[in-house]
Amino acid sequence: MATIVKRDKDEGEAISMLGGTYLVRAAGEETDNQLTVMEMHIPAGSGPPPHTHPGGEAVYVLEGTIRYHIDGETVEGGPGSFFYVPAGTTENFEPTSEVRLLVMYTPGGVDQFFREAGEPGQAGQLPPPPESAPDLERIAAIGRKYGMDIQAPAEA
Repeated sequence: MATIVKRDKDEGEAISMLGGTYLVRAAGEETDNQLTVMEMHIPAGSGPPPHTHPGGEAVYVLEGTIRYHIDGETVEGGPGSFFYVPAGTTENFEPTSEVRLLVMYTPGGVDQFFREAGEPGQAGQLPPPPESAPDLERIAAIGRKYGMDIQAPAEA
């Protein structure tokens, strides 16, 4: 059953993953799986590999700049930029500076993927830089459980 969700700055479950901190502002189980809202704090040069979601994804840039790859097109975004990516669309982004994003997923529940693939983090802080490359095979296997298709990044 959906409940009223109210969170103040830095409140919510923080998850560290792929060099960033992902703060769950509203979890799927709190919204009757209608919506998941996350605030992402990601350093320049990090970001997810190409992937698809089984639902829609809306991204609003709060701070910083990103280069967004959506279905073969590359677009730039800065503070105030908004993107909507329909279900099943291949996309990924790379922060070109340290970035904070507000990301909304419909339906909800994708926060379960982040919990399983990441580890507990600290709200308002970036994790230490990773000492090794992420285990994308593990992340992709977890993603498949949640209807995602996570691909290997293109070689530079």
